Amino acid sequence: MRVQGAVIREQGQTFAVVVVKPHVVQNRTAAADAIQGFTPVFGVPVVLMAQDGRGRPTFYGRPDIAKFMSEVPLNAIPWREYTIN
Repeated sequence: MRVQGAVIREQGQTFAVVVVKPHVVQNRTAAADAIQGFTPVFGVPVVLMAQDGRGRPTFYGRPDIAKFMSEVPLNAIPWREYTIN
């Protein structure tokens, strides 16, 4: 499986942002399952990001990280593709 994501080191914290479909962040159970599945892969806290039809992002995960990321421009995030087996 391939996912778009980024590992970010900021303010003494390291965390990952993973792109998911909007329905995932709209469903707490699906979002919690996705975070639980991605956390061992990245080895750091994971926040999910989905975009609406206009490209506006929504972040879901640890409140401090989600709030921080909501103020970061998407083009400033070092996105890359990860292959997960």
